[in-house]
Amino acid sequence: MLAPRAKKSYGQHFLKNENIAARIAGFAGDISDQVLVLEVGPGKGILTQFLKEKHPHFYCVELDPEMIEYLSDRWPDLMPRIIRSDFLRVDITTLALGKEVLLIGNFPYNISSQIVFHAIQHRQSVLRVIGMFQKEMADRIIAPPGGKSYGVISVLTQAYFTGRKLMDLAPGSFDPPPKVNSTVIELSAREDGGIDVEYKAFARVVKCAFSMRRKMLRNNLKSIFDKELMTDTFFDRRPEQLSVSEFVSLTKYLNDPINYKM
Repeated sequence: MLAPRAKKSYGQHFLKNENIAARIAGFAGDISDQVLVLEVGPGKGILTQFLKEKHPHFYCVELDPEMIEYLSDRWPDLMPRIIRSDFLRVDITTLALGKEVLLIGNFPYNISSQIVFHAIQHRQSVLRVIGMFQKEMADRIIAPPGGKSYGVISVLTQAYFTGRKLMDLAPGSFDPPPKVNSTVIELSAREDGGIDVEYKAFARVVKCAFSMRRKMLRNNLKSIFDKELMTDTFFDRRPEQLSVSEFVSLTKYLNDPINYKM
C-alpha cells in the first residue's frame, strides 16, 4: 500500500529523516517494564519503527483511517497496539493500568497545546513527554518568567513538569514542510509532585491574571478578587513577572485571604 498523503485537517507534517527519528526515539533512553510508551499521531510510522520493538508496553494513537490502514499493512503485528481514536479522548490513566506513561510523538500541530493540557489532566500517570511542537509553542511551554513567551501554558505546565529543549528542526525535515521551525522538548514530572493547590482554582487564577497581559494584576483579577484584597503592592505587578510559586501563593490567598498573607 502506498503511503497516504498528509492531510491539513489532521495537522499532519510527516518527519522524513530516519536519523532524526532515531535520535528522537533515543531521547526516551532505557525504559522500565513498568512504563507504558504511548506515541501520539504515528502517521507513516517513521518514529514508530524505533519504538515498537524496543518497548514491550508500546501503543500508538491514530485518528486518520488511511494511516491506520497503512500502518497495519506495513506491520501487521502492530494492529493490536493501535488505538483508533482522537488522542484527546483517550483515558490515559485507565490505559496505563497502574504503569507510568511516556508520551512521545511528532504531535499534530493543530492540537499540540491541547495534548499538553491532556497530559496535565492525567498527571498522576504521565511521567514524561517527548514531543515535537512548532518552535513558538515549544518556547511558550518551557519559557521562564519575565519574557513575552511566558503565559498561561507556561505556568500550568511548569506547575507539574520541568521542561527542556532537546533539538530544533527546520521545515525541510518534514513532508509537507510547515511554514515554521519546529522544536522537540522534554517534560518530566516534577520530583516534588507539583503544586499543592487544587488545579481548577489554580488554573482559574492563572488564566484570569493573563487575560490582559500588559495590565497589572489588580486590573486583571478584579473579577475574582474583592478590591479590598488587592491593596498590597504585589498586585502592581504584571502576570509575566510572577513565578509558578507566586501564582500558587496567589491562589492560596484567594482561597483564604484572612489567614494567608501575600
